[in-house]
Amino acid sequence: MQEVIPDRIQLHQKSASLELDYGDQGIYHLSAEFLRVHSPSAEVKGHGRGQEVLQTGKRDVAIVAVAGVGSYAIRLDFDDGHNTGLYSWSYLWELCSSQETLWQRYLASLAAAGASRDALPADTQVISIKPAPPAPE
Repeated sequence: MQEVIPDRIQLHQKSASLELDYGDQGIYHLSAEFLRVHSPSAEVKGHGRGQEVLQTGKRDVAIVAVAGVGSYAIRLDFDDGHNTGLYSWSYLWELCSSQETLWQRYLASLAAAGASRDALPADTQVISIKPAPPAPE
């Protein structure tokens, strides 16, 4: 199968989105939030199946730079400091062609975790407390 490579990639900073023009196959707009929460980095994907880390509080994230990586990928720099994901041409096409399904799956994961797309205020401290195991009888 022929790899699908965009003819043009344009960063729209005002709308915090990336436009990918695939010619006859269409023009796609991926939000910075969508790209950030679906980063192919180990920080997000983990190092194997079941090790994914749910990304929360990324509603207002922005892309500050786009850089080509060889002839096979781009690297996105986000304003939250994340910049380790390399978005290969095939992964970008997967994101474009499955955008709605992936987005709904992400929203469902947030809901199941009781998490939010909104970042917590800077002065918020979160403490995770696990209930004590039941006492032996």
